[in-house]
Amino acid sequence: MSIDISVIWFVIIVFATLMYIVMDGFDLGIGMLFSVVHDGEERDVMVNSVAPVWDGNETWLVLGGAGLFGAFPLAYAVITDALVIPLTAMLIGLIFRGVAFEFRFKAVPSHRTFWDYAFAGGSLLATFS
Repeated sequence: MSIDISVIWFVIIVFATLMYIVMDGFDLGIGMLFSVVHDGEERDVMVNSVAPVWDGNETWLVLGGAGLFGAFPLAYAVITDALVIPLTAMLIGLIFRGVAFEFRFKAVPSHRTFWDYAFAGGSLLATFS
């Protein structure tokens, strides 16, 4: 009994994608809730609940994309060509969310609200793109 290497890579890519959806879904949900939670202390609790793990969640997305590129280059080319606008929007949202997440802690209190809404907007864009 032999297993084809393409089946193994398919399982790895599906696993990485599912891990990203499950793990980063919580972070994206926290970000979208920022638009309805107006208390600064509650927002601090929300951010501190995801701060230890949020950097690692995008690693699953990178693993899925790199695995698709390495194992199935033709499928990668077709998928990225067809989904260039949503993928670009998602990338912009993830970058904006990451910048807002980091700058929120360094901002003066008068600018913190801007970064809170930037975090919510980046999460919303990354989720629905």
